[in-house]
Amino acid sequence: MGQVYEQIDGKIRDFLMAQRVFFVATAPSGADGHVNVSPKGLTDSFAVIGPHQVAYYEYGGSGIETMAHLRENGRIVLMVCAFDGPPKIYRLHGRGEAVLAEDPRAAELIAHFPAPPHVGLRSIVVIDVTRVSDSCGYGVPLMSYEGDRDLLVRF
Repeated sequence: MGQVYEQIDGKIRDFLMAQRVFFVATAPSGADGHVNVSPKGLTDSFAVIGPHQVAYYEYGGSGIETMAHLRENGRIVLMVCAFDGPPKIYRLHGRGEAVLAEDPRAAELIAHFPAPPHVGLRSIVVIDVTRVSDSCGYGVPLMSYEGDRDLLVRF
């Protein structure tokens, strides 16, 4: 049975920071658009800024639909699954904003991350978290982490 939490506490923060991949979902306001779901990874690309705020590095890639949805309505959810250790899934719902890499606020945000970004940083997505929930994760497979791919960094 899942729970809803008032904030990202130390235990949740530790779980989030230990995972190697997370998923981002956004959707347009209208019924004619489609939901977008994107996997995110790269070591040190995620940060917990506070009990109600997280951020991640956004690099160039196949599209920019997440940014378009955020500009339209700001709605976003992150899903973080345990692929090793005890089964657990956390979802962080909230309102997001893409802070462009050239924006003066970007330098302040980067200070919250475990490491500076790679070359090619497009923006930092900052999420004001309005709902933190978990679920069991019993159906999530056990998988081993072999390392980050270097293709995005080289791109």
